[in-house]
Amino acid sequence: MTELSVEVMQTSSLGDRSYLAHDGQVAVVVDPQRDIDRILALAGRLGVRITQVAETHLHNDYVSGGLALAKVTGAAYLVAADDKVGFEWRPVSDGDEITVSARMRLRVVATPGHTFNHLSYVLDGDDGPVGVFTGGSLLFGTTGRTDLLGKEHAHTLAEHQHASVRRLADLLPDGAQVWPTHGFGSFCSATQSDAPESTIGRERTANPALRLETDDFVTQTLAGLDAYPAYYAHMGARNTAGADLIDLTPVTVADPAELATRIAAGEWVVDLRSRKAFAHRHLTGTLSFGLDGPMATWLGWMAPWGAPITLLGDSAQQVADAQRELARIGIDRPAAAATGSPEQWAGGDDTRLAQLITATFADLVAARTGTAPDELPAADVVLDVRMGNEWRTDHIDGAVHIPLPDLPQRLADVPAGTVWVHCGSGYRAAAASSLLRRAGRQVVHVDDAYAAAADAGLPIVSGN
Repeated sequence: MTELSVEVMQTSSLGDRSYLAHDGQVAVVVDPQRDIDRILALAGRLGVRITQVAETHLHNDYVSGGLALAKVTGAAYLVAADDKVGFEWRPVSDGDEITVSARMRLRVVATPGHTFNHLSYVLDGDDGPVGVFTGGSLLFGTTGRTDLLGKEHAHTLAEHQHASVRRLADLLPDGAQVWPTHGFGSFCSATQSDAPESTIGRERTANPALRLETDDFVTQTLAGLDAYPAYYAHMGARNTAGADLIDLTPVTVADPAELATRIAAGEWVVDLRSRKAFAHRHLTGTLSFGLDGPMATWLGWMAPWGAPITLLGDSAQQVADAQRELARIGIDRPAAAATGSPEQWAGGDDTRLAQLITATFADLVAARTGTAPDELPAADVVLDVRMGNEWRTDHIDGAVHIPLPDLPQRLADVPAGTVWVHCGSGYRAAAASSLLRRAGRQVVHVDDAYAAAADAGLPIVSGN
């Protein structure tokens, strides 16, 4: 007898997972990302036919590929009956059972909390429940955040979230696997966890929703919520209407003259190379959002929605990978792209090239005490671009705090002088430094782990 198998498709750049569960012949896909070619290729390798596509909820952090996948495969598209959508679907509700095959069934469980109409799907085999696809409900060591539908609903949804997780724990045995969509770096998660897998039994000991009473859980959940990406505002509407097939055909190539024109117009011309390569040499006026980090999240958060975005990469593959990541959050077609080196993008004009000074926290101590080498400028301003919760936990005494997503609108709030910019690891500080440089500021990029700040001797304080 063929055992049921669940394949995990990770989208680490967004902190999400999609799933393909199969019995060797037919399959159900849960919460597919926009780029369904990955899923079709997996099904092809496994030799299985997709007969159902299931959504746990209308997603806020990515454009779903569910409708497109259902159309391409002829699968039934399972969406909550209470969600008012603009396409054909198979409405499902609490208590419904879906027969995927003679050996594989889904049970629908209403688990409101992340959204009002959120569903979970219990996967049953011949011997009973194997696990549960929990979407944004029960995550590894945490739950989905409850404020994405508006702060006015956050308290009520947190109460629902607590009850929903308790319900799943009551329904399922300790050995049942937990398969969440969010929680691997996604801003849809209330807190973060680095656990690779979990079961109902493990969650009984690790998850606040199963350890705390309702009031304490609600208080803790709401207190931990920080800002979330601005592009989330567009995802729900896109998913309610239903997204078409993704278009990943190559983008229009921009020559050096066009790049110069776009930069002069103040457009977002994005360098996808590593922040170290950017610091070494880059095209003046470009912005550092390396593909080796969560590029789509930060770029999609900060760039005005609908603004033209031009991608610069050292290869066509790098540009194509970035295009795919942006399409997942609804930025479908970059305005232009160029590949090669900064020298090529500048058309051989070295006056269009620039470097970015980088330093460590130990260098910052030296700059503050007047013992830094001559090539390092004075530290007139220390700018912390981490998020609010990080800042409140602790920060460098005397630093100015502007969260990275707020910086494009708050450049004028950065005090005069040379700005030393830091974050938690260096990635966000690179983006911030490039924004400041584009605005004409003198900048030093602190490319160092924040944990090294205290070790270097910088005074650390907590609170606001």
